[in-house]
Amino acid sequence: MAKVLGLGGVFFKAEDPKGLAAWYARVLGIKVEDWGGAMFPHPKVGMTNWSPFPADTRYFEPSTAPFMINLIVDDIDGVLAKAAAEGVEPTGRQDEEYGRFAWLVDPAGFKVELWQPAAGG
Repeated sequence: MAKVLGLGGVFFKAEDPKGLAAWYARVLGIKVEDWGGAMFPHPKVGMTNWSPFPADTRYFEPSTAPFMINLIVDDIDGVLAKAAAEGVEPTGRQDEEYGRFAWLVDPAGFKVELWQPAAGG
């Protein structure tokens, strides 16, 4: 049976794509390729989540964008320390049985959810 296996990418418009790519490289450590994007191997931990939300959700706030980016991280405290060194503070943090979360807003106004899966996936 043919089926979708996971998230193939996140594509979005930005006023300054090069500047935004540089921010993601500098603040979150994403290796941005010469063509302007990044490629990630399928994670060995966690999962890719596809989830529509109601149109009136407040979960993406303070962003007004109609989407949010979720990134799996290996060390949420380390990523947040790197972000803080760049003057970027989280808008929230939360620990759950399935992992640790924090949220940032990027320079384009998009909410970025960081997820460190719980040990054991």
